[in-house]
Amino acid sequence: MNFERKELSNSQLLDLYKKILKPRLIEEKMLILIRQGKVSKWFSGIGQEAISVGITSVLDKDEYILPMHRNLGVFTTRDIPLHRLFSQWQGKKNGFTKGRDRSFHFGTQEYKIIGMISHLGPQLGIADGIALANKLRKNGKVTAVFTGEGATSEGDFHEALNIAAVWELPVLFVIENNGYGLSTPTNEQYRCENLADKGVGYGMESHVVDGNNLLEVVHLISELKASMVENPRPVLLEFKTFRMRGHEEASGTKYVPQELMDMWAIKDPVENYRNYLKATAVLSDEEDEAIRAEIKKEIDTDWAKVQEEPEIVASLEEELGDVYQPYTFEEFNPSSEMENIRVIDAISNGLRQSMERHENLVIMGQDIAEYGGAFKITDGFVAQFGKERVRNTPICESAVVSAANGLSINGFKAVMEMQFADFVSTGFNPIVNLLAKQHYRWQEKSDVVVRMPCGGGTQAGPFHSQTNEAWFTKTPGLKVVYPAFPFDAKGLLNTAINDPNPVLFFEHKQLYRSVYQDVPKDYYTLPFGKASLIKEGNDVTIISFGAGVHWALETLAKNPEIKADLLDLRTLQPMDWDAIYASVKKTNKVIILQEDTLFGGVASDISAMIMENCFEYLDAPVRRVGSLESAIPFMKSLEDQYLPKGRFETELKELLAY
Repeated sequence: MNFERKELSNSQLLDLYKKILKPRLIEEKMLILIRQGKVSKWFSGIGQEAISVGITSVLDKDEYILPMHRNLGVFTTRDIPLHRLFSQWQGKKNGFTKGRDRSFHFGTQEYKIIGMISHLGPQLGIADGIALANKLRKNGKVTAVFTGEGATSEGDFHEALNIAAVWELPVLFVIENNGYGLSTPTNEQYRCENLADKGVGYGMESHVVDGNNLLEVVHLISELKASMVENPRPVLLEFKTFRMRGHEEASGTKYVPQELMDMWAIKDPVENYRNYLKATAVLSDEEDEAIRAEIKKEIDTDWAKVQEEPEIVASLEEELGDVYQPYTFEEFNPSSEMENIRVIDAISNGLRQSMERHENLVIMGQDIAEYGGAFKITDGFVAQFGKERVRNTPICESAVVSAANGLSINGFKAVMEMQFADFVSTGFNPIVNLLAKQHYRWQEKSDVVVRMPCGGGTQAGPFHSQTNEAWFTKTPGLKVVYPAFPFDAKGLLNTAINDPNPVLFFEHKQLYRSVYQDVPKDYYTLPFGKASLIKEGNDVTIISFGAGVHWALETLAKNPEIKADLLDLRTLQPMDWDAIYASVKKTNKVIILQEDTLFGGVASDISAMIMENCFEYLDAPVRRVGSLESAIPFMKSLEDQYLPKGRFETELKELLAY
């Protein structure tokens, strides 16, 4: 192996040796502990240390790195105390996730490391968002994100590269090509000769690098970092290396030909670098032994320290308290000046006033810039706020959601518009696995609002008419808002943007231009978890949200003899259970109207909670009304049959007659 020191001093060469040796010695200790049954699981990076150590050594301490589960060298080179790493691996309180996640599935703002989730690909989009924040600040910082050759087949890889290229983001996309995705060799994963060749398709600079040559890694990253500061851009790097142990220790390596193992053993990055230092008289045998002894002592001392830590004691209050970032509602009361506007105008006004209030707010979505969005909600925003903050995106919902999360991590707020709520299916993974779980996993907020134009009644068919709120009310960590009136839409949107937690903000398309209301011109907020009692009566409780509220109002107007409590939930997560129970206890009969199909919908949970908490007050079974158990159709006659609006009156009268 050919090493070139270039201008590196002896002390710098020795420092690099200590950095690459440390993760190797830690791994050797862990492998012993695994055999002793003292460590449950381990993903080995033996043979790949030069990549992690080389990149981390070059990047500044305040430049974000997004590693994977074989990048121990990233964590040690950032000088995380070993006892904290060991605590994390052992599930102790002094780790980074309070025992909620294992190994390297964690992040830490203190060390500017953002850990992976097992879905792999979404972290590439997070790097885009972090880099975008750096670019908006013009701070000259570079972001590095790791992935394996296996994950380059995921859609998130291609989406993230495309966004970075289009937006000229300073991201180092690091592919550790170690030959196998678990047991699947590269010849069964892709057909191009080098994965770096994929960069050409995105107009992206790319390099193939010897991932086992520490100095080659250091020199290349140093050159690229200096260049990217002057000329911000993404770079795709394919590091050729090899995984000398199993995907994780239990997997073994029986599927790897022995001659391949022997060939790569000769290329060991630690041994070859040590031999180079000794051959050039930079490192003596005595110095080597002293360095090893010092590192081993640190390992043993910190491991012993962790063994003295008590096991985690489950705390119900703490577990539930960490699902969301704590947020105290900020009440802003408007002046008395009003204007009669539509739902769509209220959302646009709220978004505009939030952009004025929060200089760190970025909005992203397909066609939202000059075109103003599919529904013209952001029309004129580019002229007022500029294209840096009002960003058209490629058609890649998953990476855009991940990028929004990256913006949040790096100190920005993000609003991402799904052109239609139906399209969220292609961005589902980062919403439910990144945004929703981030605070619970490692106490980091996800300050993201995803706007969701939804709903039927416009004859838009199966792919543009769904109301899919139940996909997200099921996921702890998300907040779900679903207003029915202009006043609520503006105030709740402002609150959603203020709230540091991820919010799915549903906007019913049929209500956009059909519902008017007097709305304050000024900025104001409304609290989450507070239902609105629109009508009062003793006969029955009607619970609904979105378009269903207006269907219920039409039904009551048609039947003035029915005196009902009509509750507009406004937010589905959190839910106003107090208001629901109070009304049910007063009227003793309840019907729940939702636009979604019945099975697994919000109405089912409301019904169950009423049965559990108000059973003795009920004079009739709880009645649910929803759409047919099919996809929503296109033709009006079919759509009318599908939606519950026409059936609601019959169901309501049957309940009253019970």
